[in-house]
Amino acid sequence: MADVFDYLAWRGELTLAQSPFNCVDALILSVLAYMSFGDAAPGGEAVELGTAAQALLARGEGEPGARNGTDRRLLEALAGSARFCGMRLLACEECVDPRREMQFGAFTALTGDGAVFVAYRGTDNTLVGWKEDLNMSFAPVVAGQRRAVQYLERAAGMAPGPLRLGGHSKGGNLAVYAGAFCAPETQARIEAVFNNDGPGFAPEVLEAGGYRNILPRVQAFVPQTSIVGMLMGHGDDYTVVRSDQVGIMQHDPYTWQVLGPDFVRLEQVTAGSRLVDRALKDWLAGLTREERERFVDAVFGVLEATGAVTVRQLVDPHNARVLVRAMTGVDEKTRAMLLRVLSALASSAGRAVRQAAAPGHRLRPETGDGAALPGGAAGQQEPAKPG
Repeated sequence: MADVFDYLAWRGELTLAQSPFNCVDALILSVLAYMSFGDAAPGGEAVELGTAAQALLARGEGEPGARNGTDRRLLEALAGSARFCGMRLLACEECVDPRREMQFGAFTALTGDGAVFVAYRGTDNTLVGWKEDLNMSFAPVVAGQRRAVQYLERAAGMAPGPLRLGGHSKGGNLAVYAGAFCAPETQARIEAVFNNDGPGFAPEVLEAGGYRNILPRVQAFVPQTSIVGMLMGHGDDYTVVRSDQVGIMQHDPYTWQVLGPDFVRLEQVTAGSRLVDRALKDWLAGLTREERERFVDAVFGVLEATGAVTVRQLVDPHNARVLVRAMTGVDEKTRAMLLRVLSALASSAGRAVRQAAAPGHRLRPETGDGAALPGGAAGQQEPAKPG
């Protein structure tokens, strides 16, 4: 059960000249986008990745930087890796804007093989970030997606050469969106887009010419029990990656299994993933966009009434009483709407379970986890239809 740390131990001393850039390299840089480099490379001045990693490791507890011990372990491995330490970072950017309901982060890496990698951050621990994710269920475009396009144009103007884009979770969504809606001359430079378990898009995006143009260059990866990567509409095929975790914990990229310069690939996602996908799409299809928007606003209205800014603050036991008070303070009309929408979700889940159990309906058992394909071939599945 090898992971990105084994990959760095096995291949970290191989430069990109000795072993070309691959999807595991893209995942590592995508994970790095979660870390707060602050003023390490805020403008056009580049800093070596190894130097930036050491600066983050030197920060004290409570200072922005790595999210946890696993992030710190990755920084330590990268700082000592010939493959990564000499890459140069520039234009490190992060922004949380409650007014615009936007949470955004990105950096640009000059990888040393003549190419430029633009890495987008996924959802962080802020309530704003989570609300922006849910806004995607009713809004054709959200503020973070617009910012992603602007950032890509800025990055493209800072360095010549082929462009590679990537991100994990929402970061993967932003990478695809930026690649689809950037200027034609920028899109022509894009070599590949790495979407690591990122959610999909509204129908308007899927039908856009820029989206169709970039699709052949999108490499989408999801774990075998993917939930996040199945959300919304997708026009791209995807490759299923084996994870050594279960359920939603497979969204964690540190659990994805690696073999040499590639992921351990499977034929298809599990029955559980398809069941959740079917239930959520059925639920969303039964709601108008206005209903989705009212539901999201109502839920976050309750959460924000607690005064919490982050998810961690929200689940703090000391805030439990405040959360209960906020829930009981919801007006009758809003409460009825919330119950109606949640009841519809329960009904959709029930229908999905009954359909899966119907005679003649075949789904791979959850415990099967697919099967590794011979020769490491990519497992492809029919693209999910817009919700």
